[in-house]
Amino acid sequence: MTLPQTPSFRLDGKRALVTGASSGIGLAAAAALAQAGAEVVLVARGADRLAEVAAEFAANGFSAKPLPLDITDIAATEVALADHGPFDVLVNSAGLARHSPALNTTVQDYDAVMGVNLRAAYFLTRAVARGLIEAHKPGSLINISSQMGHVGGPDRAVYCATKHALEGMTKAMAIEWGPHAVRVNTLCPTFIRTPLAEQTLANPERRKWIEDKIKLGRVGEVEDIMGPVVFLASDASALMTGASLLIDGGWTAE
Repeated sequence: MTLPQTPSFRLDGKRALVTGASSGIGLAAAAALAQAGAEVVLVARGADRLAEVAAEFAANGFSAKPLPLDITDIAATEVALADHGPFDVLVNSAGLARHSPALNTTVQDYDAVMGVNLRAAYFLTRAVARGLIEAHKPGSLINISSQMGHVGGPDRAVYCATKHALEGMTKAMAIEWGPHAVRVNTLCPTFIRTPLAEQTLANPERRKWIEDKIKLGRVGEVEDIMGPVVFLASDASALMTGASLLIDGGWTAE
């Protein structure tokens, strides 16, 4: 009798593109992929900060290259990815939040959040998929969504709209690109302790609301998303596409 073998979680020989890689969830995702053996290309707007992050990766013996880029510039992004690709793995972690009551949402804030969270995500994912399909290579594309792509929340009408749309976009792309062995999934965290979340977590009332909703009773840490990112990127999730992996401490279970 031969026992089944667990598919590998290793990413040796894979090239991964991570956006929003200079801090928070993006930085943690990049570190997780590098620790699993991938060569990581780090994307963010701030060149100086990105260079610091790449240097820290190198100091720890990991392969990482900085690629300063504003992904809201669609044309420049497509050129850069064509020049540096193809990529076996994408983690699209760049995101923006400008929370306010729906009655107070400005057109400027609406356009800014939609521009990063949905428009840029759409064309970035497409560009990486195009590179894989043209190279006849399989791949795993991971969009960092949110539990707010499955529920609503106060002062988050625009943010929720972008994440719900990202979920639908991911499902449609998964259907189209499945025949090319290009998988597309979302990873949906709850509130994770990052610079982006600090303003919300610093409010005692909002902090209590969050902790009451999270059944495990605590706010997430960036380490909580690192294993799931590697899982979705690796052969361990080879039959997953068009799916949402919820890392929400049970928020959406009710």
